[in-house]
Amino acid sequence: MLLDGDDWKATLRGFQSEAWRLETLPQYLVPQESGELEAFRSGRRVDPETYSSPYTEDLKRLRSEGRRKGRVHIVTRPLSEYLQFEFSRYYAPHVLAGEDIRILDVTERENPLPGVQDFWMFDRSTVVLMHYERDGTQVSRELFEGEPAAFIEYQRIAVAESVPFLEYVKG
Repeated sequence: MLLDGDDWKATLRGFQSEAWRLETLPQYLVPQESGELEAFRSGRRVDPETYSSPYTEDLKRLRSEGRRKGRVHIVTRPLSEYLQFEFSRYYAPHVLAGEDIRILDVTERENPLPGVQDFWMFDRSTVVLMHYERDGTQVSRELFEGEPAAFIEYQRIAVAESVPFLEYVKG
């Protein structure tokens, strides 16, 4: 079953304890980000300490409710322009707002999750497969109909093999 519109929003917001994402691409082409990406290209940066958005406020609210969001992004160096943008514009302020963002750098090592595609997992029970074109354009979101055990294991491996975002960018 494909998830779009209100069904996707309800899935993304309706989790009880944890929403977790695996990201595997060096670039995501998101039309809503084009202005922010252009600002980044021209040298404008956000201050993660003072930045606020509906997303960061939502992250703070979720934390206060005992719910959490996290993700692991698999990367290789040199980082793509998009990843540099994403790290600066999103990851830094989102970590400060309470999201557990981790980086799995596979530049000088074997990828422990070869062939695993992007996905969201909610409460370790609902999995949504994220489908993209090679250039990072999202094609669809598909509710996975099987058992989530493999995705729970992918999450375990990704978290165990990655480092916290702030540690990665300081290194």
